[in-house]
Amino acid sequence: MTSQVDHIAGQTYHGRKGAIENAFRYSVDYVLLDAEAEVRTPGLFTRNGRGVTSLHDSDHGGAPGAGTGAFWVRRVLESHQITGVEKVELLAQPRMFGHVFNPVSFWLCRRADNALIAVIAEVSNTFGDRHSYLCHHPDLRPIDPSDTLQAAKIFHVSPFQPVEGGYTFRFDITEARIGIWIDYACEKGGLIATLTGKREPLTNRSIMRAALRRPFGARRVLTLIHWQALKLWFKRAQYRPRPAPPEKEVSR
Repeated sequence: MTSQVDHIAGQTYHGRKGAIENAFRYSVDYVLLDAEAEVRTPGLFTRNGRGVTSLHDSDHGGAPGAGTGAFWVRRVLESHQITGVEKVELLAQPRMFGHVFNPVSFWLCRRADNALIAVIAEVSNTFGDRHSYLCHHPDLRPIDPSDTLQAAKIFHVSPFQPVEGGYTFRFDITEARIGIWIDYACEKGGLIATLTGKREPLTNRSIMRAALRRPFGARRVLTLIHWQALKLWFKRAQYRPRPAPPEKEVSR
């Protein structure tokens, strides 16, 4: 049985907390699919192949460029004694004309009744490093839209934020839309990051609309990240050199 691929033409917001303020809101394209099922795709989208837009297992679930997709997720769940997951979905920005960069992607782990019981937030920085945060309740009860889940920050993302403090995650994933809120707090500030948008079937028309409105895909994302970094530099935000990445690839 095949499943469809959903397209989220969403909005991402980042708002810096603390003495030096900075905020931005950009449009962004994500896709959501069952990572272990055969999927029905429009002609302009491919799974592990070439196309105007595509999603590759090698881009997710492990080191960038050497991922193993849902196989990696299953290994992570087993190592953390998380059972009862029947479906593994991936919410990520797809490749556009072969190029990709995902500041954060999300693995959604569901029971047979479709209840969301675990989320792996897969975070990548512009230095080529990656670390993932495993979010779930200790008793593996469903993650409701009002629930908050915490994780200690141990991974260097921005040179203008310290590697300390913690994240608070909130997930509201429905058949109609997605909403993800991440509140990073540390001693001298932090930031709020959100991803929201409607879920609709991915079509050739929606792919072409995204390609025309946001034609450079991952290169656009990287350009915007460096533009915001330049703004913080001019605002005299403290710059922190890249530390060695954490030895373990998943924490919670």
